[in-house]
Amino acid sequence: MAATKSTKPKPADKHIIFDSNADRTTVAEQAINDPQILAVLAENLSTDVRRMRQFSAAAISVVSESKPEILVEYIPQIVDALHRPEAQTRWECLETLSHVVLLAPDACDEALTGSEGSLYDDESGSARLAAVRFLSAYGGIDAKRSQKVWPLLDEAIQCYHGDPEFQDMLIAVISFAGGKPAKAVRESLAARMDFDARNGKGVLKRRAEMIVELCSKK
Repeated sequence: MAATKSTKPKPADKHIIFDSNADRTTVAEQAINDPQILAVLAENLSTDVRRMRQFSAAAISVVSESKPEILVEYIPQIVDALHRPEAQTRWECLETLSHVVLLAPDACDEALTGSEGSLYDDESGSARLAAVRFLSAYGGIDAKRSQKVWPLLDEAIQCYHGDPEFQDMLIAVISFAGGKPAKAVRESLAARMDFDARNGKGVLKRRAEMIVELCSKK
């Protein structure tokens, strides 16, 4: 089993041990059905063992895809994990926050600093992509939040234009444009994507056109 419990545990001192080589989906399913397992996963985000942090963050990310509501109380631990040195823990937690943010946007306010660090991670495209996804989800909630994240998203669009992750970043930006960004943000985003909308090719052109169109509909 991926997660094992000591025999005949007392309710107050149940011990849960994870094998960091286990299947994260299996452990996520266990966590969905057992709040104590979920609590241990969240606690493990601050452990000194890198592999355990990564594994726990990955399992929590799987949980967030189907049951984001059960993670709301653990947002502080997830936000804190955005400051871990390894990229995987950070990008898994950013993906989790992207799923949870609509349920508790105020609780995710503190995630901006940590997401900015991953946005400029020179060594991990996955961390940069996850940061764009979170910032887009967070910024699309309302005008005030869109103004907070737009300078970061604007710089990301410029800096990572030719990166392998850029097309997926644009999918996140499309959701941002389709949210509730401020008028000034919509105008700036449309202006930023105008060149690609007019001169780009293929998928890039279509996604840029979609962003410009969404910005003009508000």
